Amino acid sequence: MGLDAKNAIEHGRTALGIELGSTRIKAVLIDENHEVLATGTHDWENQLINNIWTYSLDTIWEGLQDCYQDLAKSVQEKYDIQIRTLGSLGFSAMMHGYMAFDRDGKLLVPFRTWRNTITQEAGEKLTALFGYHIPQRWSIAHLYQAVLNGEEHVGNVDFFTTLAGYIHWQLSGEKVLGVGEASGMFPIDIDTKAFNRRMIAQFDELVADKGFSWKLADLMPGVLVAGEQAGILTEAGARLLDPTGALQAGIPMCPPEGDAGTGMVATNSVAKRTGNISAGTSVFAMTVLEKDLSQSYGALDLVTTPDGSLVAMVHCNNCTSDLNAWVNLFREFQETMGQRTDRDQLYGTLYRKALEGDADCGGLLAYGYFSGEHVTGFSEGRPLFVRMPDAKFNLANFMRVNLFTALGAIRIGMDILLNQEHVKLDELLGHGGLFRTEGVGQRVVAAALNVPVSVMKTASEGGAWGIAVLANYMMRKGADEALSDYLNDRVFSGAESVCVEPDAGDVAGFETFIARYKKGLAIERAAVDNL
Repeated sequence: MGLDAKNAIEHGRTALGIELGSTRIKAVLIDENHEVLATGTHDWENQLINNIWTYSLDTIWEGLQDCYQDLAKSVQEKYDIQIRTLGSLGFSAMMHGYMAFDRDGKLLVPFRTWRNTITQEAGEKLTALFGYHIPQRWSIAHLYQAVLNGEEHVGNVDFFTTLAGYIHWQLSGEKVLGVGEASGMFPIDIDTKAFNRRMIAQFDELVADKGFSWKLADLMPGVLVAGEQAGILTEAGARLLDPTGALQAGIPMCPPEGDAGTGMVATNSVAKRTGNISAGTSVFAMTVLEKDLSQSYGALDLVTTPDGSLVAMVHCNNCTSDLNAWVNLFREFQETMGQRTDRDQLYGTLYRKALEGDADCGGLLAYGYFSGEHVTGFSEGRPLFVRMPDAKFNLANFMRVNLFTALGAIRIGMDILLNQEHVKLDELLGHGGLFRTEGVGQRVVAAALNVPVSVMKTASEGGAWGIAVLANYMMRKGADEALSDYLNDRVFSGAESVCVEPDAGDVAGFETFIARYKKGLAIERAAVDNL
């Protein structure tokens, strides 16, 4: 493959996808057959500043540039060639949040990420106004909360967008979003695949007495569907991405998407009756619906696939952050003892140990709430571990309870979808860090949701690979080729996957655990109130 790959890179028969996740920025370069040629990464973390979860603009650009240089270095080492052009390019990022700019392009307030739970009043009022659930993390909830708070910057807003939209704008000059990402900013009209005009008019009327000079539609990006071109990499954009000057301008760019949409692509879950679960810093499950839900639910968000099909989304802010903190504590202990262990080996050993634990975790209880959790009604979080004196406290049960609790909130949300709306799922396709250790994350999710869970070979590349596939789709799709057909026929034909069926003992154990989890929420509430 080396010579073919080198030739493809040299002549720009490639697609590059870069995704800015919560803890890692990842770049994936693929060829025309969607095979991975090279990857690059950059680890980063959000900061809690003045009770706002954020990333600074400097951090964003330093991370993006470092990730790209890591990719370029990998290409140089593997193929002895420098990246000068690409066939296509796409960016995705953690969904939602709020980045507001004035007419000069100046960021008015620090980036407010999806992780913030500071917009409850706005979300509730907009939900009542629209008759459509508006989660706290959505961009419109952040804008309206700023209005309710009387924040001075609101009158100066000329444009607001998401992180993916911001990156795309800076690199192409185009203020656009892919429809999947846009659906986490403001409700989408499924028929027109654009922002809902009725709700835009309702919002304008709601804030009319404030005397703002703007109308909502003028502040928001344009909406595009998968397959449409979203501009080209400008000269200034090329220098922003690659300050070395090697990368040339003029590269076609696909619509910027969110990590939910790229996760759907990466798991071939854009057709109706398919579903996927992404489990990392946050956890969300996506189910592509055949019809609308019977009513609005606070725990269920309605978003879309990158090509505009309706999706029910259960999103929980917390998943593996506290679990990772415990693993890091064990690593620190090892280093203190003079031992060195590979990161993947440490995670794998501890995760597999959990499978030796009692089905119900031996009576242990934990909450990995680093931040608030709207599904269970928390605006703040306190990571917490508790046990009865007679609980079976050992390493296997400790690891098991921390894996189980990472899925506690999403189980509560999925119960609504599966039990009240009677949505049927033949299987869920898993991706994200929780599935990195083969078999363990799948088994735990299968126990939590009592549904078979599959992981594809390509899932390890995640959303960065997914946005690269969307960039390829933009360049190579047939005139009437649907995204689902493209994925089935050109991307996943013959793809390898491993399926784990729910184990009856694990399912029963999780039922016991989730009852304890629900009852113990009062303990978590007391921790928030008193710590």
